[in-house]
Amino acid sequence: MPEYRVSDVKPLDLLKHTYGEEVVLDTGKGDSKPFRILAEFALGERKYAVLQSEAMRKLDEVEVFHIGEDSSGRLLLETVEDDEEWESMAELYDEMTFSFDED
Repeated sequence: MPEYRVSDVKPLDLLKHTYGEEVVLDTGKGDSKPFRILAEFALGERKYAVLQSEAMRKLDEVEVFHIGEDSSGRLLLETVEDDEEWESMAELYDEMTFSFDED
């Protein structure tokens, strides 16, 4: 995976424009849970979303997803399966948050 910097990030607002500040996701256990949309960005050809549930907020944790589209153009969130990619995007989000806080 290429090494990315904050300067490579292109901010997006696809999810926020469509869903507002939160998106409700199916947990796979027969229920759903709201997640706050913390960030959306593109790096190269990939689009990412950083989301956080209320329980995750208390633990200062986030979840990273790929943003995709189905054949009708509806937005989809896909789990980032590659651990290295997930870690890189989570670290990049931390850097973005830190650099924005410094301004």
